[in-house]
Amino acid sequence: MAFSSTIPSCDTSLLLKRSNKGLSNLPKPIFNLKYVPAKVQASQVVSTPLSKSFQYQEANNKTETIPLPVFDFDDYMIRKGKQVNKALDESVPMQHPEKIHESMRYSLLAGGKRVRPILCVAACELVGGTEDLAMPTACAMEMIHTMSLIHDDLPCMDNDDLRRGKPTNHKVFGEETAVLAGDALLSLAFEHVAAKTMNVSPERLVQVLAEMGNSVGSQGLVAGQIVDIDSEGKKISLSDLEYIHIHKTARLLEASVVCGAIVGGADSESIENVRKYARYIGLLFQVVDDILDVTKSSEELGKTAGKDLATDKATYPKLMGIDKAKKFAEKLVDQANQQLASFDPAKAAPLYHFARYIASRQN
Repeated sequence: MAFSSTIPSCDTSLLLKRSNKGLSNLPKPIFNLKYVPAKVQASQVVSTPLSKSFQYQEANNKTETIPLPVFDFDDYMIRKGKQVNKALDESVPMQHPEKIHESMRYSLLAGGKRVRPILCVAACELVGGTEDLAMPTACAMEMIHTMSLIHDDLPCMDNDDLRRGKPTNHKVFGEETAVLAGDALLSLAFEHVAAKTMNVSPERLVQVLAEMGNSVGSQGLVAGQIVDIDSEGKKISLSDLEYIHIHKTARLLEASVVCGAIVGGADSESIENVRKYARYIGLLFQVVDDILDVTKSSEELGKTAGKDLATDKATYPKLMGIDKAKKFAEKLVDQANQQLASFDPAKAAPLYHFARYIASRQN
């Protein structure tokens, strides 16, 4: 398929609608997060495409690459990852019935980069909060993410045998237990935030729970998953592909960042800025994932490589070509980092480096 023939011509592109200060005309946040002590306000929006005409952007609308602040990101990831893993281990103790808790722990503690919980903590600290404030929500986002992986690997979905370098949950515990383990992790996520978050107002906790619910439901992850399933074997446009991944992949990353900012005490403007940032890195994560699927082995990825090609799924490399997909990823890095310009560079350093980390990951 020729690259030029697959680019949608929608005029609502997030990548192209920019003012002198950055992006404008971006979608309103899913929740109006202005803090009102007696009332929580919420408003629904429809996501708009991020990738109008990448060919046009490449030629006529160069984005400015923001230099990364000096920061030991590797050390940061190691330190935060250890704290997240400790909290996750404590969040699901072994108890009766042992089989379901063993299954939950098997997938939740199987490793992984812990991108979502660490992003949640980083966003909280960005706006003046602490790791302790964010940790229950950070764990909850990893529980939701793990649920999505367990269910995504099931025979009725992607039918995968390998996840994070280990046999998938249903291969070890059986399909019935895997389904229930995912269900249990999803419900535990909401309970964990409500029961374990301290020193955060009830109003802000309600906002967090609403954001979490939207991110995983029929307007979030489930929406992306069902459209993805219905699109297999069909010829779809880049805007269709973007819809799938904005919902299936980016939405949980977005919720992780937004929820971290909420519990950290952020005002509505700051929450809007980090929401935009997260939406870009969320799509970036999927673009890179698509590239890795066709350039790396199963051993390198820790999951089955080449599966998208084998099932004839639409991917960014398939629709854009590898080279243009890589350039698109670079644009998303720059666009994401532009959303952090209003924050203290020292506090924003982890988020600046996160975008680059996602773009350069190898598994």
